[in-house]
Amino acid sequence: MNKSQLVEALAKAEGLPLKRAEEVVNTVFGEMERALAAGERVEIRGLGSFKIKEYEGYKGRNPKTGEVIEVGPKKLPFFKVGKELKERVDVF
Repeated sequence: MNKSQLVEALAKAEGLPLKRAEEVVNTVFGEMERALAAGERVEIRGLGSFKIKEYEGYKGRNPKTGEVIEVGPKKLPFFKVGKELKERVDVF
């Protein structure tokens, strides 16, 4: 499912115009982005949690040339699946 499919599903389920459903989805995702950018953790019960992980810099290697390059420290979003979702998906 992509974002436009989510908007359509929300509009259909709640009887909303597509434009209003898109505003709702954009607001939710925007607030999640804002919280993560501020270093906050985002938890959605039954789904999982998002947080920012910080990675140290390291010396890497260009696979094409073999040249050693310096990779700087970075922050990346990380998602940890919740127990309920894990159990719903693992039906076998």
